[in-house]
Amino acid sequence: MCIAFPGKIISINEDNIALVDISGTRYEVCLDIVGEDVEIGDYVISHAGYAIHKVDEQTARENLELLRQVMGNEIH
Repeated sequence: MCIAFPGKIISINEDNIALVDISGTRYEVCLDIVGEDVEIGDYVISHAGYAIHKVDEQTARENLELLRQVMGNEIH
């Protein structure tokens, strides 16, 4: 089973790679398969180095809060 976390796009480079912040930890993800336009400030669900779905901020925050409740202090 895989768990994908919502993250906020901090920057996007010329190679379509985004720097995404997930609860204070930053990851690089490829935007090539997300399927819709994204920009800095948007939230995406990513898996295995690829952004796979854009989500609205409220959904992202709700999902992160649920994960915090399930995992305790593992997610900040």
